[in-house]
Amino acid sequence: MSKIEIACFNPESAITAFENGADRIELCDGLNEGGTTPAFETVKQLREKISIPIFVMIRPRGGDFTYSGEEFAQMKSDLTRLKSLQVDGFVFGILDENDEVDTAQNKELADLAKPYPCTFHRAFDRARDLQQSLEKVIACGFKTILTSGQQPNVSEGKENLKKLVELSAGRIEILVGGGLRSTNIEEIRKYTKAQYFHSSAITDGGAFASAEEIVALKTI
Repeated sequence: MSKIEIACFNPESAITAFENGADRIELCDGLNEGGTTPAFETVKQLREKISIPIFVMIRPRGGDFTYSGEEFAQMKSDLTRLKSLQVDGFVFGILDENDEVDTAQNKELADLAKPYPCTFHRAFDRARDLQQSLEKVIACGFKTILTSGQQPNVSEGKENLKKLVELSAGRIEILVGGGLRSTNIEEIRKYTKAQYFHSSAITDGGAFASAEEIVALKTI
Protein backbone atom coordinates (compact mmCIF):
# COMPACT_ATOMS: atom_id res chain seq x y z
CA MET A 1 0.00 0.00 0.00
CA SER A 2 1.32 3.42 -0.98
CA LYS A 3 1.74 6.37 1.31
CA ILE A 4 -0.46 9.25 0.22
CA GLU A 5 -0.16 12.99 0.81
CA ILE A 6 -3.23 15.02 -0.06
CA ALA A 7 -2.82 18.63 -1.20
CA CYS A 8 -5.63 20.48 0.59
CA PHE A 9 -6.61 24.01 -0.43
CA ASN A 10 -9.34 24.46 2.19
CA PRO A 11 -10.19 23.15 5.69
CA GLU A 12 -12.96 20.87 4.36
CA SER A 13 -10.51 18.96 2.15
CA ALA A 14 -8.08 18.59 5.06
CA ILE A 15 -10.78 17.05 7.26
CA THR A 16 -11.85 14.73 4.41
CA ALA A 17 -8.23 13.64 3.89
CA PHE A 18 -7.78 12.98 7.61
CA GLU A 19 -11.02 11.01 7.90
CA ASN A 20 -10.36 8.86 4.83
CA GLY A 21 -6.89 7.54 5.52
CA ALA A 22 -4.43 10.04 4.08
CA ASP A 23 -0.94 9.67 5.55
CA ARG A 24 -0.13 13.38 5.39
CA ILE A 25 -1.67 16.70 4.41
CA GLU A 26 -0.03 19.45 2.41
CA LEU A 27 -2.00 22.50 3.50
CA CYS A 28 -2.22 25.48 1.16
CA ASP A 29 -4.41 28.32 0.05
CA GLY A 30 -4.68 29.62 -3.51
CA LEU A 31 -5.93 26.64 -5.54
CA ASN A 32 -5.92 28.66 -8.77
CA GLU A 33 -2.34 29.77 -8.13
CA GLY A 34 -1.05 26.26 -7.53
CA GLY A 35 -0.79 26.74 -3.75
CA THR A 36 0.14 29.64 -1.48
CA THR A 37 0.69 30.08 2.27
CA PRO A 38 -2.55 29.36 4.18
CA ALA A 39 -3.93 31.71 6.83
CA PHE A 40 -2.49 31.34 10.35
CA GLU A 41 -5.98 30.85 11.87
CA THR A 42 -6.84 28.11 9.37
CA VAL A 43 -3.70 26.17 10.29
CA LYS A 44 -4.33 26.72 14.00
CA GLN A 45 -7.88 25.39 13.85
CA LEU A 46 -6.97 22.36 11.73
CA ARG A 47 -4.04 21.45 13.96
CA GLU A 48 -6.53 21.05 16.83
CA LYS A 49 -8.72 18.67 14.77
CA ILE A 50 -6.19 16.63 12.82
CA SER A 51 -3.67 14.18 14.24
CA ILE A 52 -1.90 13.12 11.04
CA PRO A 53 1.11 15.15 9.85
CA ILE A 54 0.38 18.58 8.38
CA PHE A 55 3.00 20.13 6.09
CA VAL A 56 2.34 23.81 5.41
CA MET A 57 3.07 25.58 2.13
CA ILE A 58 5.27 28.69 2.36
CA ARG A 59 4.70 30.61 -0.86
CA PRO A 60 3.75 34.30 -0.85
CA ARG A 61 2.15 34.35 -4.30
CA GLY A 62 1.50 32.37 -7.45
CA GLY A 63 3.63 32.72 -10.57
CA ASP A 64 7.34 32.04 -10.70
CA PHE A 65 9.58 30.89 -7.86
CA THR A 66 12.08 33.76 -7.80
CA TYR A 67 11.27 36.09 -4.92
CA SER A 68 12.15 39.68 -4.06
CA GLY A 69 13.91 40.54 -0.81
CA GLU A 70 10.58 41.63 0.64
CA GLU A 71 8.86 38.38 -0.40
CA PHE A 72 11.70 36.30 1.06
CA ALA A 73 11.41 38.22 4.34
CA GLN A 74 7.68 37.43 4.34
CA MET A 75 8.40 33.72 3.80
CA LYS A 76 10.75 33.70 6.79
CA SER A 77 8.22 35.55 8.92
CA ASP A 78 5.34 33.23 7.93
CA LEU A 79 7.42 30.12 8.59
CA THR A 80 8.53 31.36 12.02
CA ARG A 81 4.95 32.16 13.01
CA LEU A 82 3.54 28.86 11.76
CA LYS A 83 6.25 26.91 13.59
CA SER A 84 4.57 27.94 16.83
CA LEU A 85 1.51 25.85 15.89
CA GLN A 86 3.38 22.54 16.05
CA VAL A 87 2.86 21.68 12.43
CA ASP A 88 4.92 18.75 11.14
CA GLY A 89 6.82 20.27 8.26
CA PHE A 90 7.01 22.93 5.56
CA VAL A 91 6.81 23.00 1.78
CA PHE A 92 8.61 25.60 -0.35
CA GLY A 93 11.05 26.02 -3.20
CA ILE A 94 13.06 28.97 -4.44
CA LEU A 95 14.78 29.35 -7.81
CA ASP A 96 17.18 32.08 -8.88
CA GLU A 97 16.67 34.22 -11.99
CA ASN A 98 18.37 31.51 -14.09
CA ASP A 99 15.82 28.88 -12.97
CA GLU A 100 18.38 27.09 -10.85
CA VAL A 101 17.88 26.03 -7.22
CA ASP A 102 18.77 29.02 -5.02
CA THR A 103 21.01 27.25 -2.54
CA ALA A 104 21.48 30.16 -0.13
CA GLN A 105 17.81 31.10 0.30
CA ASN A 106 16.52 27.53 0.43
CA LYS A 107 19.13 26.57 3.00
CA GLU A 108 18.29 29.61 5.11
CA LEU A 109 14.60 28.67 5.19
CA ALA A 110 15.31 24.96 5.79
CA ASP A 111 17.58 25.89 8.71
CA LEU A 112 14.89 28.21 10.08
CA ALA A 113 12.35 25.36 9.91
CA LYS A 114 14.45 23.01 12.07
CA PRO A 115 13.66 20.64 13.70
CA TYR A 116 10.80 20.28 11.22
CA PRO A 117 11.45 18.60 7.85
CA CYS A 118 10.97 20.43 4.56
CA THR A 119 9.70 19.42 1.12
CA PHE A 120 11.01 21.14 -2.00
CA HIS A 121 7.83 21.59 -4.06
CA ARG A 122 7.23 21.54 -7.80
CA ALA A 123 9.48 24.54 -8.39
CA PHE A 124 11.82 21.57 -8.93
CA ASP A 125 10.00 20.89 -12.20
CA ARG A 126 10.98 24.34 -13.48
CA ALA A 127 14.63 23.93 -12.51
CA ARG A 128 17.10 23.41 -15.32
CA ASP A 129 19.16 20.29 -14.67
CA LEU A 130 17.59 17.20 -13.14
CA GLN A 131 20.63 15.63 -11.46
CA GLN A 132 22.34 18.88 -10.48
CA SER A 133 19.08 20.22 -9.01
CA LEU A 134 18.58 17.00 -7.04
CA GLU A 135 22.03 17.34 -5.49
CA LYS A 136 21.46 21.01 -4.63
CA VAL A 137 18.13 20.26 -2.93
CA ILE A 138 19.74 17.47 -0.88
CA ALA A 139 22.60 19.81 0.08
CA CYS A 140 20.10 22.43 1.32
CA GLY A 141 18.77 19.95 3.86
CA PHE A 142 15.38 19.03 2.38
CA LYS A 143 13.91 15.62 3.27
CA THR A 144 11.53 15.37 0.29
CA ILE A 145 11.12 16.57 -3.30
CA LEU A 146 7.62 16.87 -4.78
CA THR A 147 7.96 16.38 -8.52
CA SER A 148 6.32 15.20 -11.73
CA GLY A 149 9.75 14.45 -13.16
CA GLN A 150 10.19 17.92 -14.71
CA GLN A 151 7.31 17.21 -17.09
CA PRO A 152 3.72 18.56 -17.10
CA ASN A 153 2.41 15.46 -15.28
CA VAL A 154 3.56 12.19 -13.73
CA SER A 155 2.64 10.08 -16.77
CA GLU A 156 4.86 12.14 -19.08
CA GLY A 157 7.53 12.38 -16.39
CA LYS A 158 7.70 8.73 -15.36
CA GLU A 159 11.15 8.07 -16.92
CA ASN A 160 12.62 11.02 -15.03
CA LEU A 161 10.80 10.00 -11.84
CA LYS A 162 12.32 6.54 -12.09
CA LYS A 163 15.74 8.14 -12.61
CA LEU A 164 15.25 10.43 -9.59
CA VAL A 165 14.31 7.50 -7.34
CA GLU A 166 17.50 5.72 -8.48
CA LEU A 167 19.75 8.80 -8.20
CA SER A 168 18.42 9.76 -4.77
CA ALA A 169 19.39 6.29 -3.46
CA GLY A 170 17.43 6.81 -0.25
CA ARG A 171 19.08 10.16 0.56
CA ILE A 172 15.82 12.05 0.00
CA GLU A 173 12.20 10.99 -0.50
CA ILE A 174 10.86 11.40 -4.04
CA LEU A 175 7.22 12.42 -3.62
CA VAL A 176 5.44 11.77 -6.91
CA GLY A 177 2.74 14.29 -7.79
CA GLY A 178 1.23 16.29 -10.62
CA GLY A 179 -1.73 14.75 -12.39
CA LEU A 180 -1.67 11.70 -10.10
CA ARG A 181 -4.99 9.89 -9.69
CA SER A 182 -6.27 6.51 -8.58
CA THR A 183 -6.48 5.62 -12.29
CA ASN A 184 -2.71 5.88 -12.86
CA ILE A 185 -1.07 5.43 -9.45
CA GLU A 186 -0.52 1.68 -9.88
CA GLU A 187 1.26 2.06 -13.22
CA ILE A 188 3.39 4.97 -11.94
CA ARG A 189 4.32 3.14 -8.74
CA LYS A 190 5.39 -0.02 -10.58
CA TYR A 191 7.42 1.93 -13.12
CA THR A 192 9.15 4.40 -10.82
CA LYS A 193 9.50 2.28 -7.64
CA ALA A 194 8.53 5.40 -5.67
CA GLN A 195 6.82 4.90 -2.32
CA TYR A 196 5.16 8.23 -1.53
CA PHE A 197 2.52 9.89 -3.72
CA HIS A 198 0.81 13.28 -3.77
CA SER A 199 -2.61 14.23 -5.12
CA SER A 200 -5.29 16.86 -4.57
CA ALA A 201 -7.88 14.05 -4.98
CA ILE A 202 -10.11 16.59 -6.73
CA THR A 203 -12.06 14.64 -9.35
CA ASP A 204 -14.84 17.04 -10.41
CA GLY A 205 -12.85 20.12 -11.38
CA GLY A 206 -13.95 21.84 -8.18
CA ALA A 207 -12.03 22.79 -5.05
CA PHE A 208 -12.68 19.91 -2.64
CA ALA A 209 -10.96 16.56 -2.17
CA SER A 210 -13.08 13.49 -2.92
CA ALA A 211 -13.35 10.97 -0.09
CA GLU A 212 -13.82 8.15 -2.62
CA GLU A 213 -10.69 9.17 -4.52
CA ILE A 214 -8.59 9.30 -1.33
CA VAL A 215 -9.75 5.79 -0.37
CA ALA A 216 -9.02 4.56 -3.91
CA LEU A 217 -5.52 6.10 -3.88
CA LYS A 218 -4.79 4.34 -0.60
CA THR A 219 -6.12 0.93 -1.53
CA ILE A 220 -4.96 0.42 -5.12
